[in-house]
Amino acid sequence: MSEPWILLRGLTRESRHWGAFATLLAARDGVLPIDLPGNGAQVHTRSPLAVDAYVDALRAEARRRGARAPYRVLAMSLGGMVATSWALRYPEEIERLVLVNTSMRPYSRMPERLRPTAWPVLVRVAHHWDGRDAEGIAETLIHGLTCARRDTLAADLATWRAIRASAAVSRANALRQLAAAARYTVRDVPRCALLVVSSRGDRLVNPVCSARLARAWGAPHVEHPWAGHDLPHDDPQWLADALHAGDATATAAAGSV
Repeated sequence: MSEPWILLRGLTRESRHWGAFATLLAARDGVLPIDLPGNGAQVHTRSPLAVDAYVDALRAEARRRGARAPYRVLAMSLGGMVATSWALRYPEEIERLVLVNTSMRPYSRMPERLRPTAWPVLVRVAHHWDGRDAEGIAETLIHGLTCARRDTLAADLATWRAIRASAAVSRANALRQLAAAARYTVRDVPRCALLVVSSRGDRLVNPVCSARLARAWGAPHVEHPWAGHDLPHDDPQWLADALHAGDATATAAAGSV
């Protein structure tokens, strides 16, 4: 039986932000969400300025929690950069890699990796980034920028504010994570099975970033027709189905060798 999927979130987000998607995936495959340093269970840890340092921390945490390589990793945004670095530095440890709405140099330009229309919103988020965000302004802005689905807005904000209240990411760590993402450049192609996933309605990262990455790597690419940057939130069942379809394709390809 395969090991559970390791799940890696992005900038300032943590394991609890996977929401319903983690529950759906756990019912079939099992999941092992791991927080990036500075987020969630690691909120009191200093976030590194280099993506490679996140890899070192995550490898140690996976071993501590009893996971055995080779791993299957599903990662989004900054987590996708970390997962890619992991697969390149320790290819024997990563069996399958699924990247959701990520971007990285040299395949994407800065205005594509962070849409200019998102910059004013992020400035407002930074202005209200006061730890617990008592009025919920920062989380409301983040929801509007990253989520296309609105029918769960009230429940989402209640959950996200509770997460922030219990494990508020510091402003310094948020900036360090942003710097690590901006500086990361990928220099090779992972040798594991790959799937690139993007959202056509992503208002934070231009989905062309995923399309270019998939073309450069010769990897399969699937695009959700309307979801925002936080695809696991907007359509968790679609993402779980895409993951399982990719599993079937990878198994068929392996059997034909």
